[in-house]
Parts: sequence; C-alpha cells; structure tokens
Amino acid sequence: MDLRKPVSSQSRPTDSDSTSSPSSGAGAPSASRRSGKGNASTVAIAAGAGAGLTIGGFFLELFKIILLSLMIIVPVRYFLVQPFFVKGDSMEPNFSNGQYLLIDELSYRFGAPERGDVIVFHAPHTAGTFYIKRVIGLPGDTVEVKDGEVIVKNDAFPRGVELEESYLPASLKTPGSTVTQLGSDEYYVLGDNRGQSSDSRVFGPIRESHIVGRAWVRGWPVANAGSIDAPDYPFIGN
Repeated sequence: MDLRKPVSSQSRPTDSDSTSSPSSGAGAPSASRRSGKGNASTVAIAAGAGAGLTIGGFFLELFKIILLSLMIIVPVRYFLVQPFFVKGDSMEPNFSNGQYLLIDELSYRFGAPERGDVIVFHAPHTAGTFYIKRVIGLPGDTVEVKDGEVIVKNDAFPRGVELEESYLPASLKTPGSTVTQLGSDEYYVLGDNRGQSSDSRVFGPIRESHIVGRAWVRGWPVANAGSIDAPDYPFIGN
C-alpha cells in the first residue's frame, strides 16, 4: 500500500502504503473644534497622509503575515508532521484507500519505533514512493512466518512467542514461510491485509533510516477521525 502526499500550494501527493490573521490600523485624524476652514485643511492633510500610509502599511502587513506563516508552516510541515493519503488496500481493515493521515515525524527523534506502531517509510528500491505498514519485529528479534502464524524470538523468549494480533480478524492467516534475523537498526514490517501486502516477507527488513514517521492521526473520513494508538501484545510486549 502506498501513500500519496496531499495537494498543497507547492506539491501534489505519492503512495504506499501520506496549513493568522492580519491586524492593521491607521490613525484617524483627530477632530478639531476650530473653524470650518481650519477643520477642512486639517482633515485633508490627515487624509492624504493616511492614504499613503495605508498603501505602505498594507504591503508591510502582508509581508509580516507571509513571513509569520512560513515560520509556522515550514517547521511543522518538514520537521514535525506530514500529511498523507492512503492508497491501496494492504492495511485493510484498519486503514482504507483514500484515508487522510497525519504522520508524526518528531517522536522517533527521541525514541525508537515500538512493536505495533503503524509507520510510513521510503519504499525499498522505489524512489519517491512511501509505504505504510505495521512494525512486527524489533532490532535483535528473529521473526518467523510459518503455518499462517507469526512467531517472534528474542533474548527474552528464545523459543519464540506466537504474536497475538487483536487488530486483525480472528480468521486471518499470514501466508508465507520465512525466517528473518534483524540487525541492530532493522525492523520487520507487515501489512494488516496479510494476503494482499508486499512487506518484509517480500523485500526483507527495513532500516531505521528509511522510516519517515508514525501514523499519528486519522483526519478523514470524519467518522473515523482520531488518534492512532499502537496495540498491546500479551507476553512479548511492545
């Protein structure tokens, strides 16, 4: 499943399975209690000066608004959060084609991905394409897919633990027969729609440097809007 970046004022979306108000004011001429002629002269001068300041003030305020917007939007857009559209069905039933997601790019700068996190990453061997999958195996784990089950082995569980995945239909099986030992910066990822997903069973583990961020909020459709939480795994943990 790919992700497409939503259209913005600068760019258009790609897949995988991935926005102040001015204030201005011009001084109003003060009222004078002098004669009508004096009042007319004073008002005329003030109005002329005010008109000049209004034009200059408009462009100054416009510049301030643009600058402030860039100062807010650019860091958020490129360093904190990225929007994506889901394209494809490899993450069904939990993520559907056309859903709008916000990807948290900040969390993994302070901590590592956890088991169960739904992540967006650069597709292996396909430049400019992003995939969305779920983290199943962590660095140092051995992940085995066998007889429709996913088994995770590590130092704490050398004999392996069958992964209990409450977010999947009870009848769903994981096709394939693979054994993958993960390195110190590698993660094993699977699509939730196990029969219709190209994932680590096909292209192997992904490196941490390929990860863009964690699926954080589902913004569309409105009926499904809300935060995206990682599940808990009995026995083996996250």
